[in-house]
Amino acid sequence: MRHRIGKFMRQVLDWHAALWSGLISGVIFITLNMLLTWYAVGSPWVYVRMFASIVMGKGVLPPPASFEWGIFIVGTLVSLALAMLLTFLITSITYRWGLIVGFLGGGLLGLAIYVINFYSISYFFPWFYPMRSWMMLVSHIIFGALAGGIYEMLEVEEFVPVERERSKA
Repeated sequence: MRHRIGKFMRQVLDWHAALWSGLISGVIFITLNMLLTWYAVGSPWVYVRMFASIVMGKGVLPPPASFEWGIFIVGTLVSLALAMLLTFLITSITYRWGLIVGFLGGGLLGLAIYVINFYSISYFFPWFYPMRSWMMLVSHIIFGALAGGIYEMLEVEEFVPVERERSKA
């Protein structure tokens, strides 16, 4: 009996598309959360100060929650760095299945990120816990959906050959 040994292909993650997806969805996430905190607590800078506090300590949190360049830059960079990291995670899970799974799977992963952020990581940063709300839940789902969906829209699909292992039967 002859065995045909062929090459199989597997899809490769497009890191360029993941980078742009992270930047775009991260900027939208920051903007959305600044608008939501402005609506909920009267200041858009509360969100930025929370993320700056991860690096700068909780001393940046007390009122007044006014604009300061240093806090704004640190908070924005921390938020963008986390958005990039989480986008790489989301896209590494969803990249094989297309646009619909990118949006829906990304949204579900955004929900999981919300649960992890506000119900476990807030143990280390307790000032995040009071911010858990339907607004933050929705913004995390939107972030995940955008991260997965934008990646799928920007992705240039590339496949590489993979040698199939011979079964020993």
